[in-house]
Amino acid sequence: MIITYFGKQFFKITQGEMVLAFNPVSKNSKSGISAHFGADIALITTNHPDYNGIDQLSHGEREPFAIKGPGDYEVKEIFVKGVMSETTLSGKNYINTIYALSVDNINIAFLGALSNAEISKEAREAVGEPDILFVPVGGNGLLDTKQSAKLALSFEPKMIIPMDYDSASLKAFLKEIGEEKAEAVDKLTLKRKDLEGKEGDVVVLKYD
Repeated sequence: MIITYFGKQFFKITQGEMVLAFNPVSKNSKSGISAHFGADIALITTNHPDYNGIDQLSHGEREPFAIKGPGDYEVKEIFVKGVMSETTLSGKNYINTIYALSVDNINIAFLGALSNAEISKEAREAVGEPDILFVPVGGNGLLDTKQSAKLALSFEPKMIIPMDYDSASLKAFLKEIGEEKAEAVDKLTLKRKDLEGKEGDVVVLKYD
């Protein structure tokens, strides 16, 4: 699989012909992030302009199957479980969905716009011990660096990918988690065997 990052929580995962997208940034976002491509599956954790830009994921005849909340889904032989949590953005409460799925035998957990490190038992069970954990680290209503480091390590993932960061929060997160020399890459290409022997390795995906 190939993982590409566009900023905020906007990721593209490509596996063969299959394209998944997480939390595309909408045109109404004030973030200034703009990326447009065709996706097969779109996962939206939070109905907020920074995370709900499904209109950015249509290209030609490719229209994404949109997963926008809690539940069990099967799309093109990919099983997705979404578990509800809550978040607060700019003083307003939203539902945030934590997603667990498997792509190419790699278990992925995507925490979304999480603002409370105390997550439900159901969410913990759904996430389990993921191979790759996507965690917000930038504060601003979402998890701060201390909370995100503690929560991320509690799942004992093989790999941690920070998101929704700026340079200051990323530096603080890496220090908190003891990975100040974490590699920064433009995109990440992974096979199942690449994760063997890894424990809580942090990979920073760069964005423009």
